[in-house]
Amino acid sequence: MNSLKPPRHADTEAEKAASGIVLFAHGSRDPQWRLPIEAVAADIRARQPGAPVRCAYLELCTPTLPEAATDLIAAGARRIRVFPLFLGVGKHAREDLPLLVSQIRAAHPDVPVELLPTAGEYAQLTSLMADIALSPAVPPSA
Repeated sequence: MNSLKPPRHADTEAEKAASGIVLFAHGSRDPQWRLPIEAVAADIRARQPGAPVRCAYLELCTPTLPEAATDLIAAGARRIRVFPLFLGVGKHAREDLPLLVSQIRAAHPDVPVELLPTAGEYAQLTSLMADIALSPAVPPSA
């Protein structure tokens, strides 16, 4: 008897490379403000070498979200995941961000764009912040 099983989904390197990640943050004129966002991108690249990841900003610095998405698509990304690095779900996350994602979808209708919840909505992050707050004071590593 021949039983048909659905194929087991395994992320191949090609599938991973086809998914671009945009880390989206508010932005600041102070160049040091960007360092933690860029550190997240560097950590992604270290964990998955060659991962197509870009940082993007709402205002005060570049690139913008549409620019970063377009850059990833030009580099071969066939899907985009937008991860908003906001702790809260304020006006920018509720109103501005969905409009920007709509612009990307309109400009690139063949590329699926996934908008993830804001960073602060993940229990892993809020738990980590609580752990840090409760732990003995240790200076952050450089």
